[in-house]
Amino acid sequence: MMGLRVVGTGKYVPDMVVGNDHLHAKLGFDSDWIVKRTGILERRHAAPHQATSDLCVEAANDLFAKTGHTAKDCDLLILGTFTPDMSFPSTACLVQDRLGLVGPAIEVEAACAGFMYALLTAAAYVKAGVSDRALVIGGDTNSRVLDPTDIKTYPLFGDGAGAVFVEPAGPDRGILAYSMGSEGSGGPLLQREACGSRTPPTPELLAAGKHFMSMDGYAVFKWAVNILCDTIREVLTAAKLTVEDVALFVVHQANIRIINAAIDSLHIPRSKVYNNLERYGNTSGGSIPIALDEAAAEGRVNDGDLVVLSGFGAGLAWGTAVIRW
Repeated sequence: MMGLRVVGTGKYVPDMVVGNDHLHAKLGFDSDWIVKRTGILERRHAAPHQATSDLCVEAANDLFAKTGHTAKDCDLLILGTFTPDMSFPSTACLVQDRLGLVGPAIEVEAACAGFMYALLTAAAYVKAGVSDRALVIGGDTNSRVLDPTDIKTYPLFGDGAGAVFVEPAGPDRGILAYSMGSEGSGGPLLQREACGSRTPPTPELLAAGKHFMSMDGYAVFKWAVNILCDTIREVLTAAKLTVEDVALFVVHQANIRIINAAIDSLHIPRSKVYNNLERYGNTSGGSIPIALDEAAAEGRVNDGDLVVLSGFGAGLAWGTAVIRW
């Protein structure tokens, strides 16, 4: 999908910093285990009055402040989240109303691949000529769906949101190649079983913790490493590029062991891979745009650079793309 560009970055992370020492003191978690197994030192949790829409609005406003654009310059909003404020109306519509954006608001649920699904969907709208500038947001409030007694899952996740624009550009700009897919048979590996139409909440289900996220960590780890390797190879091959051609790799910040296993297998120098996992943990839909915003602020994403983005998570779902920035 050429003839478009991803431009601008913005982010928001809550003020509440939750360090490993805090988890150890409050919940008895092993701080050393968290660092060795995940690479995470701290994460952010939303304040009691904050929900996903609040995080997303803040990220969009940060993007507007940095670029000089406003919601009036956008005609489409696509938002990726799997922790919506409520079942309906969609969080996308809540954000659209608060920003004053005139145009459709579409919500995409693909968990940790949510931002990539939203980005590629927005690119298709711009490529088709039915959007002049799309606002793309990825954000999640994971702390609301985690079981605080689950020592293997609770420390992994944090809250946050990030945003970018997609708009028309010259024929040399755009998405050179992408891989987007799903493997629904792996759904039970990472799920929130209760609180949907299949299993409405009951006192018994809530007492059993079925309203919390559950994950088969070992199986998800193996799948994530494989899908990250396979899809990065696919997009580079399709675009006739090599690792040396790419300025920066920004992959979903799930676990440093997943990231390192994949990039080492692909022989990608670690200096070409942006990580902020140690400060935020896994922010799901917010992961890639938050990392992009910080990479751009550090001068690591520049005009004309080739950048590879890759998201993967529950569904199982993934989205990987190589972009001319």
